[in-house]
Amino acid sequence: MNLDHLVDDFNEIFKTKKEVHTFFAPGRVNLIGEHTDYNGGHVFPCALTFGTYAIARKRDDSKIRLFSKNFNDIGIIEVDLCDLVYDKKDDWANYPKGVVKIFKDAGLEIETGFEVLFFGNIPNGAGLSSSASIELATSIVLKDLFNLDIDMIQMVKLSQKSENEFIGVKCGIMDQFAIGMGKKEYAILLDTNTLKYEYVPMKLDGISIVIANTNKRRGLGDSKYNQRRSECESALKVLQEKLDISSLGDLSEERFEENKDFIQNEIHRKRAKHAVYENQRTMKAVKALNDGNIKGFGQLMNGSHISLRDDYEVTGTELDTLVSAAWKNGAIGSRMTGAGFGGCTVSLVYDHERTGFIEKVGKDYEEKIGYKADFYVVSIGDGARQI
Repeated sequence: MNLDHLVDDFNEIFKTKKEVHTFFAPGRVNLIGEHTDYNGGHVFPCALTFGTYAIARKRDDSKIRLFSKNFNDIGIIEVDLCDLVYDKKDDWANYPKGVVKIFKDAGLEIETGFEVLFFGNIPNGAGLSSSASIELATSIVLKDLFNLDIDMIQMVKLSQKSENEFIGVKCGIMDQFAIGMGKKEYAILLDTNTLKYEYVPMKLDGISIVIANTNKRRGLGDSKYNQRRSECESALKVLQEKLDISSLGDLSEERFEENKDFIQNEIHRKRAKHAVYENQRTMKAVKALNDGNIKGFGQLMNGSHISLRDDYEVTGTELDTLVSAAWKNGAIGSRMTGAGFGGCTVSLVYDHERTGFIEKVGKDYEEKIGYKADFYVVSIGDGARQI
């Protein structure tokens, strides 16, 4: 990505030559631990080397002017610092607007308006967290422009709060955490209940992380995401009548099996089962990785997909087709990643098999689905930062 070109674009669009500041927030992929982050469980994401660039400068008045090179046709979206409300017509700009509003509500002093040009090279709608990437990019813009006394964990929490309260999507904290706290060549084992985390080295000698995008578009807000969340909350409520637990993540597989029949609604029982087993699978996967057992890690990835397909029912034909083709064509492990209902899969593939793998999986997918999937070989990068 040529930063100089983005700065030139900024100057042209905002008709200025004043000094600007440049920032980057990555996308993320979750290697295992899906739909556990709002159930008090563990997740295992990493930041990627593609993401959202932001070029910004302060203004002397209260206007906030936002432009995205990904949505050129929408043009500059202008709002006032004193009037930050969700407005459907502002489209993507609601994400940065929400962050500004939540920062202000938290008592952080943003005394003037500002201008930002965003450019993201995360595939839009792929489920690699372009929304959280914009939120963290906005957070570091605000911290820098207004010299805010705030650390990355606080920015992560406020970004999540913005998505929950301003956008209205009840996401867990994983996306924002991975994007804010990412570290090159490490994944993060995060306990979403306590926010305790550890960096785990991804020693992938001779192995690539391959992301495949189904190219089936889906919006998180209008997906069944919030429904799954409430199904898990209902199951938890029932179990809390019998057990002293604060989340489904507190349960071992054995304890869940002993008490699952208290959940009389069969669907809610299946949802809870996924949350409990996926949490345990995530911790086992990290142990396998630390033990140098990459095949064991891959098998746990496969088990994760099966649970997401059968118990959580968030995969769908496109994701299942990609994962089945990956299993058939030599993946060490493959699973859907993200919220589901479209979006992406993540696979571990031996480098020497990678070209053939992408070719064969792509062919299988196009034959069955009728349109192409896109493939990305990704690297693990650092978290949100000024550049």
